[in-house]
Amino acid sequence: MKHLIEQNKKYVKAIIRKFTGNFNEDIEQEVYIKTWQNLPEYKEEGKFKQWICTLTANVCKDYFRSKTYKSLSKQTDDSALECLSASDNPEKVLSEKERQKIILKAVDSLSKEHKKVIVLFEFEGYSIEQISSGLKIPVGTVKSRLFNARKILKEKLIFLQGETK
Repeated sequence: MKHLIEQNKKYVKAIIRKFTGNFNEDIEQEVYIKTWQNLPEYKEEGKFKQWICTLTANVCKDYFRSKTYKSLSKQTDDSALECLSASDNPEKVLSEKERQKIILKAVDSLSKEHKKVIVLFEFEGYSIEQISSGLKIPVGTVKSRLFNARKILKEKLIFLQGETK
């Protein structure tokens, strides 16, 4: 187990940073616990790296659904919205962490199909072909969903650029 952790540590940390905006040791520990618990169920059909990266992404998603995160997020979102309405330039007001939370909430609000492809492509680093193969859908469908997901996110997050609709 120690060898597996050392071998995949940088990937796990990178995914946690992408999801949360910074490194979170509690999430990392949870990933290793779940890896240990689910190791007997791992089937060597794909790469172990992809399996542990998917597991890490799922642990991050679980974290965002947790009561702890929601209570912290509620406080941050309320203050972020107050700042947005009080300022002409949201870029200066929002910290990077707050911006990432807003972005993640926008991603979470996407339809199931759009969310899958955007998370796999943007957060987990899978290629369009890998996503097509993994989800068992045509490459063109992956490209279309990725395009539409980005379009929806752009519309939802345009205020982060200080622009108005």
